[in-house]
Amino acid sequence: MKKEVLDFVTEKTKELIDAPTCSQEAREAAKAWLDAVGTDKEQEETKKYVAELEEDIVTVDGLIAFAESEAGAGVFGEKAPEVASHGREIKAAGAKYCGCPACAAVEAILSKKEEMLQ
Repeated sequence: MKKEVLDFVTEKTKELIDAPTCSQEAREAAKAWLDAVGTDKEQEETKKYVAELEEDIVTVDGLIAFAESEAGAGVFGEKAPEVASHGREIKAAGAKYCGCPACAAVEAILSKKEEMLQ
């Protein structure tokens, strides 16, 4: 992996780990990837990391549906309608994914997927 790509992904990975909305699975995959950088396990962990990120990123449609569900109401409480409304607004503006800190970091990382997997 080129140094510029590695530096970018490393920075975004640290943002992901620190994001309050990051899932435990993504956080663990991120840490495992960081630990593997520069070792003979880097390529293997990169593949696992990318796969986990692709599983975890939430589409804007998924965000809206979740916010409007009973489970979403349990997570967002009385803010659930606002979250759904926000999802519709960002979708109308062209967003493909949820805009939370974790999904924003994942989207940025996945923008380098091809370069990561070379």
